[in-house]
Amino acid sequence: MGAALLQFTIAADPPPRLDKALSRDAPADADLSRTRLMRLIADGAVRLNDVAVTDPKARVAEGDHIAIMIPVAAAIATVAQEIALNVVYEDAELIVIDKPAGLVVHPAPGSPDRTLVNALLYHCGDSLSGIGGERRPGIVHRIDKDTTGLLVVAKTDRAHHGLAAQFEAHATERAYLAICHGVPDAADPRLRGVPGVSFEAGGVLKINARLARHKSDRQRQAVVMAGGRHAVTRARVLEGFGMPPCAALLECRLETGRTHQIRVHLAHVGHGLIGDTVYGGRRKLPARALPPGAPELADGFPRQALHAAVLGFQHPVTGAALRFEAPLPADMADLLTRLRG
Repeated sequence: MGAALLQFTIAADPPPRLDKALSRDAPADADLSRTRLMRLIADGAVRLNDVAVTDPKARVAEGDHIAIMIPVAAAIATVAQEIALNVVYEDAELIVIDKPAGLVVHPAPGSPDRTLVNALLYHCGDSLSGIGGERRPGIVHRIDKDTTGLLVVAKTDRAHHGLAAQFEAHATERAYLAICHGVPDAADPRLRGVPGVSFEAGGVLKINARLARHKSDRQRQAVVMAGGRHAVTRARVLEGFGMPPCAALLECRLETGRTHQIRVHLAHVGHGLIGDTVYGGRRKLPARALPPGAPELADGFPRQALHAAVLGFQHPVTGAALRFEAPLPADMADLLTRLRG
């Protein structure tokens, strides 16, 4: 594998540590995140005044000469595949996709190809400058195979680093539209007794319940009283359906982003998603409470009725505030039409 030689001089008043000084003074067009620089230092690819240095805490001074051998981004084994994508936004650093139902984000044992990553390798081609030394898209968050909606993916190492930091700090805006069984209501005494449940101003349901892998089914997540990972979901009722009300359209906002979080939290409070056979059980809508055809369509809905409708974040390179909205997919829109009668 080839390599490119990057040379520059440490500027005035540098941070005392090598890794921090490199992060500050490395040319921006070199596209080197601090994580990548740390790896290059550890690999012996950095020379300080013609001496190889592997200690990121090595002392540096103004005028020191830096030479870094940067390996050319290697191709990965995952193949590029021509798969139609709904591109909402794209620039040299990142791409935002409106993902359809049925598309897995990343190759896995059960889905080795025909994933979003395969599609992005084909779509982006040479515009992928390399993530961690590999020519691949940088996945910083995921949505389930059968959940639709917005997903941002990094095309460069620095974008990947910046986006990952925002998601880790919960500094992004993410809102989902969901159609659930029942209508969450602050006046419902049952909800008041569910662990982790509270209501905020405007009747917003707050679910603060830790999540961990299910004890007997490792493919599922479960609410746990101890251990697990901190998880907070807020849900606001946008519209109720039926007489008496037996289903609702919710806006769900994530404070954290755990695997299956919305699905598990809503099932935990007794308002599982329509179509969610994993967490929602086999619950059916009452035929007498809804317009003709609505219960049948809801009972046969082929996936969890969940859509990532809003995604907002700060551009990791320019700093610009970006916010995107994706309309409901046809299947959820049709379900709402039937529920409304």
